[in-house]
Amino acid sequence: MSQSWSRRGFLSLSATAGLASTGLLPARAAGEPVARPHDRFSFLFITDTHLQPELNAAGGCHACFAKARTMGADFAIQGGDHVFDALGVARPRADDLIGLYTRTEQDLGMAVRHTIGNHDCLGVYARSGVLPTDPLYGKKFFEDHFGRLYYAFDHRGVHFIVLDSIGITADRDYEGHIDADQIAWLSRDLASLPAGTPIVVVSHIPLATAFDSYAPPLQSAPTHHKNSVLNAWQVIPLFAGHNVLGVLQGHTHINETVLWHSVPYITGGAVSGNWWHGTHLGTPEGFTIVTVEGNRLATRYETYGFRSVDPHNT
Repeated sequence: MSQSWSRRGFLSLSATAGLASTGLLPARAAGEPVARPHDRFSFLFITDTHLQPELNAAGGCHACFAKARTMGADFAIQGGDHVFDALGVARPRADDLIGLYTRTEQDLGMAVRHTIGNHDCLGVYARSGVLPTDPLYGKKFFEDHFGRLYYAFDHRGVHFIVLDSIGITADRDYEGHIDADQIAWLSRDLASLPAGTPIVVVSHIPLATAFDSYAPPLQSAPTHHKNSVLNAWQVIPLFAGHNVLGVLQGHTHINETVLWHSVPYITGGAVSGNWWHGTHLGTPEGFTIVTVEGNRLATRYETYGFRSVDPHNT
């Protein structure tokens, strides 16, 4: 299933796993900068691996990565939730999980950029027994293994921005949130770019999603805002006037696209599907191939034939 997006090419909001490209405009929108040229290339968006020793998750990841490496991509972006689960386990278990992920990632055979996910934070849940004084508590665990929490890089004329969308709360939980320091950094980074620079943004927790419209209701009201970024209203306006080709997202384990102000917010289905229990809301286990050409972003969702040892399809 493939989708092709032009930064200025759509006039309506769409949210679907199988949306076809329609409504391309022949000219750029008024007031927007002329898009800068860039090379054509492809990369992989691989998210929510939730690696663990149970449920043959390592075998599933191996099968996924083995297929992904044949796609001719320049590099991969891991969209977060590398393991399941550092949030609520003791340090030795978390260390084992991250070691398993690091070894398995070698199957990709290419450079990988990493995005922090909520399940990549150490010992946030009190039941883990990890104290906040642990030197790797929370996000430090991710930083120790993968580097910066948010950053930017350039590839073949396209500017990539990887965000940290995880807010750790005072009551040892998490929510979707991008803090003030990061917002200030994002503003400076965008302002520093030449007009028309093509941009791709990555966030683990979605900035824009229709997930709550078709997900089953929770039995009780959630304590924190977790399905999307709570303060996305402070982030999304920063993209105005910039050539944002698309925003790649994870977390909800569905293959979905929402179009807002001509920017596609593309949530990739999870490598782990329904947390290694089959499909999730109709989205099977898989990964996304992203092609950037002519200031357009095209995506194709690929499955890899995994069959859960304990399926629970939803």
